[in-house]
Amino acid sequence: MGPNLWANFGGTLLGLERVLTGRSPLKQEQELVAVETLPQLGGERTPPHFISLFLPEFPVQPPLGQHQLKILGFVAKGSFGTVLKVLDCQQEKIFAVKVLPKVEVLRRDSLKQCKEEVAIQKQVRHPFVHGLGDSWQGRRHLFIMCSYCSTGDLYALWKAVGPFAESVIRLFATEMVLVLAYLHNLGIVHRDVKVGERLLRHLKLTDFGLARHLPWGERAYTICGTLQYMAPEVLRGGPYAHASDWWSVGVLLFALADGKFPVAPEKDHVTMLESVSRCSYAIPANLSLGLRLLLSELLCQDPQRRLRYLHQFRAHLFFRGMTFDAEMLRKQPVDFVLGLRQARETPVDSAAFADFDCDLAAPLSQPWPG
Repeated sequence: MGPNLWANFGGTLLGLERVLTGRSPLKQEQELVAVETLPQLGGERTPPHFISLFLPEFPVQPPLGQHQLKILGFVAKGSFGTVLKVLDCQQEKIFAVKVLPKVEVLRRDSLKQCKEEVAIQKQVRHPFVHGLGDSWQGRRHLFIMCSYCSTGDLYALWKAVGPFAESVIRLFATEMVLVLAYLHNLGIVHRDVKVGERLLRHLKLTDFGLARHLPWGERAYTICGTLQYMAPEVLRGGPYAHASDWWSVGVLLFALADGKFPVAPEKDHVTMLESVSRCSYAIPANLSLGLRLLLSELLCQDPQRRLRYLHQFRAHLFFRGMTFDAEMLRKQPVDFVLGLRQARETPVDSAAFADFDCDLAAPLSQPWPG
């Protein structure tokens, strides 16, 4: 999708910007998102600094018409933000929109990271990266829009079929190697590689919420990521660099091959570090020699000795016979992915939108704010 995609949607998702408290329940699958106007909404003026803080990565998009986005359901909902599945009623296309409350972003001191997430996704262009559509701001929320993947994620497939055949692991591993090598060459560390990556026939690296620009030679110190995937140097609070992503790949491939994680998740990073440090990482003997070697070289406690360069993967026994051409890989059939039953989505419930400050029942014929 091009950078000006949102111009076709008539502005921002301002339907998520008025209070539902006290309003009557809405019927499922009939909530419509109206258009937002800034800096004033319903007689309340938004302080200029509460707009400028989020510029330029989250521009204020003026309404360009009466186009509507219909909320079909939740893709994911966490303590920080929510990802919605939406339908553009004019184009008849489905997208995913991440909604982040501005107050929470500031309270968590996450403004820099949110801006970096958008900047990185606008920068990267790769066949195995989930594309960014657009980003903008409402009076109280930030919105990040991307393409929607209907065939589910790697985790759902893994839970449905159990351990993967090595041929499947080899394909997904090659795709992961290509996309991470691409990001690292741009000076970007992802910091949250996990089994939850999206699938659209092939793997799609997604969720750049923890990614950051880290030029070669520099080091990071923030403890972040998903606990059971975090490298020991990350769990210790640094210093760490791009090699930490390859540890996460090792955990992911181990889980796909064995059906369980090499180390069970703990309650916090301190306990997790203790478990990771004393774990022997016994690699199942039923795996091929090539895969056993790959896992041992990825799950290496010393990041300087960890497998981490593209040429190392190209020459590796496990990848013998594989092409490292992204376009050729995309043409390889992975029909079993399409046979995956679509993950069940949470239906729309008006009560769930109480924190969105929105009025989803605005009449289609009435301009916002009405």
